Formats: sequence, C-alpha cells, structure tokens
Amino acid sequence: MFGILLTKSYLCTIICTMKRKIVTLAILLFAICNAIYADDKPAVKNHRFDVMRNLETFTALYKNLDMMYVDSLDPDKTVGIGIKAMLRSLDPYTEYYPASEVKNLKTMLTGKYAGIGALIKHDLRDSCIVIDEPYENMPASIAGLKKGDKIISIDDSLMEGKKVDYVSSHLRGEAGTTFTLKIERDGKIIKKKITRKSIQLPCVPYYGILDKENGIGYLLLTQFTDECSRDIRRALVEMREQGMKSLIFDLRNNGGGALAEAIKIVNMFVPKGVTIVTTKGKIARSNNEYKTESEPLDTVMPVMILVNENSASASEITAGALQDLKRATIIGKKTYGKGLVQQPMELPHDASFKVTTSRYYLPAGECVQGIGVKPDIEVANDSLPNIAAYLCSSGLDSTEVVFHWEVDYIKAHKKIAPATEFHLTDAEWNNLKEAILKSGFKYDRETSNELDELIKIAKFEGYYDDAKDEFEALKTKLSHNLSKELDKNRSIIQRLVEQEIVTAYYYQKGSVACTLQHDKQVKKAVEELSGKR
Repeated sequence: MFGILLTKSYLCTIICTMKRKIVTLAILLFAICNAIYADDKPAVKNHRFDVMRNLETFTALYKNLDMMYVDSLDPDKTVGIGIKAMLRSLDPYTEYYPASEVKNLKTMLTGKYAGIGALIKHDLRDSCIVIDEPYENMPASIAGLKKGDKIISIDDSLMEGKKVDYVSSHLRGEAGTTFTLKIERDGKIIKKKITRKSIQLPCVPYYGILDKENGIGYLLLTQFTDECSRDIRRALVEMREQGMKSLIFDLRNNGGGALAEAIKIVNMFVPKGVTIVTTKGKIARSNNEYKTESEPLDTVMPVMILVNENSASASEITAGALQDLKRATIIGKKTYGKGLVQQPMELPHDASFKVTTSRYYLPAGECVQGIGVKPDIEVANDSLPNIAAYLCSSGLDSTEVVFHWEVDYIKAHKKIAPATEFHLTDAEWNNLKEAILKSGFKYDRETSNELDELIKIAKFEGYYDDAKDEFEALKTKLSHNLSKELDKNRSIIQRLVEQEIVTAYYYQKGSVACTLQHDKQVKKAVEELSGKR
C-alpha cells in the first residue's frame, strides 16, 4: 500500500503546481520550435516530431517525480538546473536568467546598477568586509569612504561574518533610496548617511595625449556598453583639439558588449557605406549586413589597437574590421576568439535568457570563433613574478600585509605627487619590506615545487640515490631567501603598490596613468607611431 492516500484533489493540486513551475521550460522550447519550423519539409517534420516526443517525455518524467519522489521537489531548483544543463550543452554564451537574476543581465548589457559606487573585498586578516576602491564622484567617495574602512552594518543589518556577495547585495538597491552605513576606521565607529544612485560603470576610464611631441593620443575602452561610442567620440574630438595626430586604442581585457556600438566606433575611422560585419544564423532575421551610416571623424590618422587574449566579441569586431579595412595596426597578443552573437529574450514570469542566434563575419569574410584576431605586431604581456602575484593579488591570505600597509600609508599622507610622478622612496620601500618580513609571508615557489616533484620521480624510478648529492646541492641553491627575493623583484612589486596608492587619491584615471609608464605594449605602439610622423 502507498504510505499516503493520493486523493483526487491532492493529485490535482500537485499537478497544477508542477505545471506552473515547468511552464517556463515548456514555453521556451515550444517557442523555439515554432520559430524554427516554419515549413513542412519531411526533414523538418521528423525533427519536430523528435522534439515533441522528448518534451512529452520530460513532462511525464517530471509529473511522476513530483508525485512519487520520496522528498518534495523544489520546482525552481530542479527545472532551473534542467534548463541550465540544456543550455550548457550548446555554447558558453546561451544563458538562462530566472527572475531573481535578471538584474545581473541588465547590468551586464548596460553597465548600470544602483548602489554606492565602490569595490569591496574580504579582509582575511580581520575577517570582515572592507571598502577597497571608491569610484570618483559616486556616493561612496562623496560620503568620504576610504580604502580599508570596515563595514559594520547597513541600516539595522549587521555585516559581521557575511560574504562579499551578501554585503554587496545590501549596498545595492533602488536609486534614490537612503540608508545608514556604519563603518569602523582607526578603532572608531562612524555613521554615514548614503543615498544610492544609478551607477554607470566607466567605459572610458582614461584618455589623453601620451606623447605631446609626436601628438600620440591614448584611449582605453573597458566595455561596449550602450552609448559608449558617444564617450569615445567626445574623447577623440577633445584630443584632436589638443594636437593628436595618431591614436593608441586600448581594447585589452575588453570582453565586448553591444554590437551596434562597435559599428559606430569603427564608423569613426572609415567612410560611410562600408560593410563592417555580417551575421549569419538559422532564421532570416539573424542574417544581417552592417554598414557604416555616418560620415567619419578621420580616415587617415594612424591607429594602433592594443589587444590580448581577453579581448573578445565586440572588441574583436572593432579590431578585426579596422585591420581588414587597412585602417589600423593591431599590437599585442591574439584575441579570445568569440564569433557568436547573442540576443536577450524575455520569458514568462519575469525570467529572461540570452541566446546565440548567429555567427559574425569580418569584412574579409572570416569568422573569429575559436580562432581570434591575430596581431600585426606581437608583443608579449608583462609577466608577473610569482612572489608579486602572491603579495598583490586580491583574495589571498598573503596579500593582507601589503593591503594594510597601503591603508596605513594613505592615512598618513593627505596628498601625494601626481599619478605619473608618484614613487615610493627608498625608506618607504624598506619599511614595506620590513613589514612583509615580519608578517611571516610565504608563497609557493615554482622552482622548489618542481624540484620536489622531480625528486619523487627519481626515487620512484630508482635514480635518486646515485644523484642524491646533486639534488641536495640544487636544493641548497634554491633555498628560500625572502629578503633577497623582495629586493630582486622590487621594481614590479613597488609599481603594483604605487598603483594601488595612486588609485586611492586619483581614482581609475590615476591608476591607468600610473601603469602606462611601464607598459611594454604601449611603449611599442608609441615607438611605431613615432616612426610614422
């Protein structure tokens, strides 16, 4: 006998509940079927039958699970996992967003969110969430929040022991709403009244003339958000008025975004009516040819585009199209290779999804999917020594000594030299070095790790005893001397620390200006453009 009497009304309740929860998946799949199968060719009929058969199987399976499974099912979880698993089998870019995550999709597409405008991080040493970087002219900086401030509470909610995502979600909210933020600084509790505002993530954090003698301008674009082309046009016009004769356009680490913005940006450098990119998909409306629609700003000014392995999608369209049209030279490393176009679509119950609808092809006819755009001039990325990564990369226990040293430095200095002129003195470097040595800082040294692995293999294969003396001598030579390694890598470690300090005073503009002085790829671009005067 069944452990529970399944009455007719009980069964109806279960089935109705189940139907409401799986309607998103069913409507999604049926909508796709109807869009794709517009004709009645035999092959299409057979495929449609296979789809309907599998949908019926899925519905019957879930219905029986919901009635018979020993525990109660959470439809949002089980169906949600099913949807995401189905999409994962297609490509990495077709994604489902339930109602609770739709805001994340909108933020990704627009670069906008409502909050205080600051990066926060987990301070591992003090086990709390702290302010890491306030953005310029945003609620956090206007309220006077500083790097290192400990977040104690948001209104009446204590943040002690909470994770970064939890605190971040409480800092965000509707634009115009006000809350009380309680922070701790220098052992004192400080209350701040902060009004959230719509935050536009900066798409052009820095631009300016790098080389006045040669008139070389520089512009950094971090993402292709809505209307970013307007900001770029304004920056280009301003730099031309300042004497710009050539441009370094930095698309490194730019993961892409709006295709329409990429077209507008390319249009600034090529004449009206030129085909920039074509898209080809399964349905007719996915097949498009995109041409420039406006008169350009400049069709002769030399342009150098910086890319790397993290430049993707709209970045690859911009760089690849200008390369194909002989309007730009590409410098850096081969790009990511994302040649697929996504379209956001709304679903029932406030859900949404982003679906790959087509592939795009550059003017020369090539699709970069899985291939990437190859630079005309390859220049390796600046490498980061292992010790510097452990000291200065966020999220590691070992980074906290440097973070707290930076916070103390900022507290002790009301102002510093301009971003391009600021440098730590020898005395300040020695003070930082001493703090690192006293902290007991350790990190995984690759040479020692590899040697230990080699010794294991030698012992396994029976060679260790014969070569024991040589192994021991090598081990001695590779012994850990932290003081020596800090001095050896002082240049890169000091630059990273200086960048963090500069950011606290001059925000992202200062941070970029600080790093450009030592950027190998930028220096190569300047060298190339200087020779084209």
